[in-house]
Amino acid sequence: MATMLRSFTMLALAALAACTFPSSGDSKPAGCIAGEDKGQSAAGLQQVMLCVTSGTKTHAFTTEVAKTSMEQAKGMMFRTEMPDNTAMLFPFPQPKPASFWMKNTVIPLDIIFIRPNGTIESIAENAVPYSTAPVESGEPVGAVLELRGGLAAELGINSGDKVVWQGK
Repeated sequence: MATMLRSFTMLALAALAACTFPSSGDSKPAGCIAGEDKGQSAAGLQQVMLCVTSGTKTHAFTTEVAKTSMEQAKGMMFRTEMPDNTAMLFPFPQPKPASFWMKNTVIPLDIIFIRPNGTIESIAENAVPYSTAPVESGEPVGAVLELRGGLAAELGINSGDKVVWQGK
């Protein structure tokens, strides 16, 4: 019995030693592997893991990437729902002033403008469905992220927070 208990203890210690725990100095947040390939979405877009760090909290989103001009033009149009753990990213090859509208977009969205260095420039909260009024960045940005309307405020995501995805 003592030999069995000793063997179990040694096995447990070996398993514990094999574990790695994130330190407070890690650049990659625990539970969010930015850029992790998540396959294709039902809409046929590439999906990656995207992380937003706000203060001491990190939020992970399975993110559809709208790379081409056609994918970006369609965006979230005609979709009737957006789960809280999902997002859509519009990366730009070069920083530029960004302007979005909600024509043919059925649900309210938070439109997050991201600087080339990955920090959030501004957030247009709860953009109005079907509106043709432009929603614009305040400066040239490297990408735009869309979340379910109101989610940024619920999660405490603000201007200046850091967004990390593949390549950022």
